[in-house]
Amino acid sequence: MHELSLATEVIELASREAGKNDITSLSGIVIEVGDLSGVEADIFQSALEMIVKDTILEHAVVQLVRTPGKGFCNACKREFEMHDRMGFCDVCGSFPSVISGGQEFRVLSISGE
Repeated sequence: MHELSLATEVIELASREAGKNDITSLSGIVIEVGDLSGVEADIFQSALEMIVKDTILEHAVVQLVRTPGKGFCNACKREFEMHDRMGFCDVCGSFPSVISGGQEFRVLSISGE
């Protein structure tokens, strides 16, 4: 369950960034989770909720932004949505040459006072 480790890292990152900016209380955090990132968004959110007590994120509103997977087909030169890493082009049926989106896992913003 690497989502628990990722949740711990997000809390540590938020704490470091808050310290750099003299923020004592975070009111929100926005985290992008790509569908092809290997992170189960629901499990990550549960893990974060489980360990957030007594941290700078305890009272923050956590917003997860889901990014759909995308592939680029070299055969027909189109980008298409992928639901898993083994997705095929929905136009010509070819296997994508490049996964072009949905692998992201990152903190987009934090807000606080």
